[in-house]
Amino acid sequence: MSAPITRVPPIWPMAAPQFHGAGLTHAGLVRERNEDSILTDPSGVLWAVADGMGGYGHGDVASDIVIDRLSQVAEGTLSTHALRSRLIEANSAILAKGGEPGMNQMGSTVVAALIQNSVATIAWAGDCRAYLMRHGALRLLTRDHTVVQEMVEQGLLRDTARESHPESHVVTRAIGFERDVEIDMLQVPLVPGDRLLLCSDGLTACLSDQDIGSYMRAGTTPQGLCNALVAAALEAGAPDNVSAICVFATGG
Repeated sequence: MSAPITRVPPIWPMAAPQFHGAGLTHAGLVRERNEDSILTDPSGVLWAVADGMGGYGHGDVASDIVIDRLSQVAEGTLSTHALRSRLIEANSAILAKGGEPGMNQMGSTVVAALIQNSVATIAWAGDCRAYLMRHGALRLLTRDHTVVQEMVEQGLLRDTARESHPESHVVTRAIGFERDVEIDMLQVPLVPGDRLLLCSDGLTACLSDQDIGSYMRAGTTPQGLCNALVAAALEAGAPDNVSAICVFATGG
């Protein structure tokens, strides 16, 4: 009798996902102007949300500068270097603009995602956030640069009380804040089925992570998901500008 033969099927590499997304920004129900700016990319590579700091005046100018500099990231450049360099340029440009006659101090928080070879490089300063949903589970990728976040980490404040705290919107880091800006960065490999959300704090002030997760699971298209998230923030009162960018990884 001949020995049994075991045939092992070949292991085919998973096809690289394709990325498509959409964005939406709204002034909200209280602010007169929308000082948020967003960057969306039909090629699926570069995405960003910038939230101008209205308390310093000309927040829309600051967020526009951030998005303008990020839009100049050259295709094919090293992602970490490209994002950091452009945000440093934006920092210098905002500081210079604030020193012009008739202007004053301004700034912008930001979160950006550059997707290359199925890896998302996330860069941020301030309290704009990036979330990843994979297999129905939501994960916050970024850490807020805020006074309240530091209090939570030190055990001085419960996480559930952060939004009601009087200093909930006081940021400790932003573009245009200081001469030497510090940018946090991380890299996340993406697989088919992943969903990425970039948003301003106007969204997270109105919706809990549990709410956001429910909408992200239910969304069928990036634009539909953006519409649903912003509509939910408006339903909750939207005291600040609200911005959301949703990117879907498909294929495989």
